[in-house]
Amino acid sequence: MSALKSAEHRNPLRSQSVVLYFISDLHLSPQAPGATRLFLAFLGARARAAEHLYILGDLFEVWPGDDCIDDPENAFDGAIVDALRALTDSGVRLSVMHGNRDFLLGEEFAARSGAILLHDPYVLSLPAWQFVLAHGDTLCTDDKDYQAFRAQVRDPAWRRDFLKKPLTVRKAMAAAVRQQSEHAKREKLEQSQYLMDVNPAATDDFLREHGYATFIHGHTHLPATHDHLVDGIHVERWVMSDWHEDRGECLCWDGEHLSREVLIQA
Repeated sequence: MSALKSAEHRNPLRSQSVVLYFISDLHLSPQAPGATRLFLAFLGARARAAEHLYILGDLFEVWPGDDCIDDPENAFDGAIVDALRALTDSGVRLSVMHGNRDFLLGEEFAARSGAILLHDPYVLSLPAWQFVLAHGDTLCTDDKDYQAFRAQVRDPAWRRDFLKKPLTVRKAMAAAVRQQSEHAKREKLEQSQYLMDVNPAATDDFLREHGYATFIHGHTHLPATHDHLVDGIHVERWVMSDWHEDRGECLCWDGEHLSREVLIQA
């Protein structure tokens, strides 16, 4: 297996064809029109040069259930799903992983968008390299409150009960939870940054468990490329950036190189 080559490119035009794109943490909503325009432009142009697009969680700021696609009071979610469908209809494969904001993405979303829903973590074996993909939140083990919340909402019984409620009720509940989450995040950042980042020991155990594969994840909003030495083996961990109103980011694999690209509104 050849050595992984990495580089950072900020030029929006690439001279090499891209095989795979990886993105995460877009947090799309009607309240983020800039990020939404940037994403739609990405889907309509740049993403179509790829064979496969991987979205590793938090595509949406909130997802109260797949019936929001046809919500007569809000066409936003349906428009995003239609844009994803246009991408997959063009021949680009699409895989989507649940995040901590859109963990209720379901089979109807997958069918309507043409996406494959990935389990977390997911081992991606390619001819030239092996990656392990995750949203990243399970490794933030120092944040006990969040891990308890995650265990609750990922429980199948909780999901069934929640999805039985009317869409208007679910949307209101999700908005309240989101507001509480933002308040808690600010408090945790005031206490210590480490609560919002992955735990080093848990991360090394994860890398060991997954055969020292190159690790790609998001969630922390702390984009960087980290070098881990696990059992004497060098392993790279690529943390993806969250998207903003005026810029986004994607990781690109062209068959030999993994690189980081900034996306800016034209």
